[in-house]
Amino acid sequence: MIDREQVHKVANLARLELTPAEEEQFTTQMGSILEYFEQLSELDVSNVQPTTRAIDVSNITRKDDLRPYPDREAILSCAPDQDGDFFKVPQIL
Repeated sequence: MIDREQVHKVANLARLELTPAEEEQFTTQMGSILEYFEQLSELDVSNVQPTTRAIDVSNITRKDDLRPYPDREAILSCAPDQDGDFFKVPQIL
């Protein structure tokens, strides 16, 4: 399935310095993991719908209601520069 040379190559790509004993250990462990995935591929999942989560999760958000601010003059008085009823900002190109 996977050999020590492949483990060494992946470790090198990941910039991991593995000892020969660690390479041997990872070869065994990765082989076991890949064998498990081969067992999973034997299952018939043709009637199973694809999912992104094991449980159904949805965001709880409030409705975005547009409401005018009651004291418009207070907001405009805090602006560094204004033009009538509007904030004046530097032009960005």
